[in-house]
Amino acid sequence: MKKQLLLFAFSALALTSCKKDDDIQGYEMDMMKGDWKISKREVISGKDDKTVISTSTPTGCSVKDNLEFRTDYFTSYTTYGGTGADCQVTSKIDGTYDYNSETKDLTIKYTNDSPRKYRIVILTSSEMRIKQMYDNIDQNGDLIVDAEYVSYKR
Repeated sequence: MKKQLLLFAFSALALTSCKKDDDIQGYEMDMMKGDWKISKREVISGKDDKTVISTSTPTGCSVKDNLEFRTDYFTSYTTYGGTGADCQVTSKIDGTYDYNSETKDLTIKYTNDSPRKYRIVILTSSEMRIKQMYDNIDQNGDLIVDAEYVSYKR
């Protein structure tokens, strides 16, 4: 009887753990859902993962560039170009994404492109900050690979 009770207790614990993980995944994907605009790009030193090497903010028509996420794992990125107030869509690429709420790893695969890995550092209903996990290089000459971070706002 004790073995059955112990088995039941472990089973219940395992089932509630899985449900909790699913709830967190769904909650975070719901926060990601929608349109995001780049507010800032930063290159951060790989030596301490704190020192800002360079910062840029969108200007001109690029302030309209838009990253979209949906909860069905669809994503798209739209860029704008033009002069002055005459901004037009210059490209739109669609794709899919995978997200792991435990590791905060985000992988985006646009059509006709290889998967690109990121890590979500901040995710709220109005702000998202991601760390690029591919194609990073040493940008300050210290022989340690630096990382690009992109901040988004709604």
